[in-house]
Amino acid sequence: MQNSATNETRKPPFARQVKTGIALRLHVIPKSSRTAVCGLHGDALKIKVQAPPVDGAANKAIQKFLAKKFRVSRSSVQLLTGASSRQKEFLINGIDVKDLKILFE
Repeated sequence: MQNSATNETRKPPFARQVKTGIALRLHVIPKSSRTAVCGLHGDALKIKVQAPPVDGAANKAIQKFLAKKFRVSRSSVQLLTGASSRQKEFLINGIDVKDLKILFE
């Protein structure tokens, strides 16, 4: 049996610790009624976003949403992969695994 302190800091499948922060694997649903985290999609975090997938609008909306959620600057949130795909990876600099609980509040 694991102790509760270990369970609290365990990384979910959609996140990986990197030197400067956390990389999040996302499955994005554009043109939704609102921007919100709505669960898991396989080993990715599913995020609905209001913006359409045109001219990077959805990517910018996700960047803004994640920056606001984690209370970091927009420049601390960077798109790593998936600029034109529903499967994306974003890096959030300056956060730790324990900060991920904010996503579900």
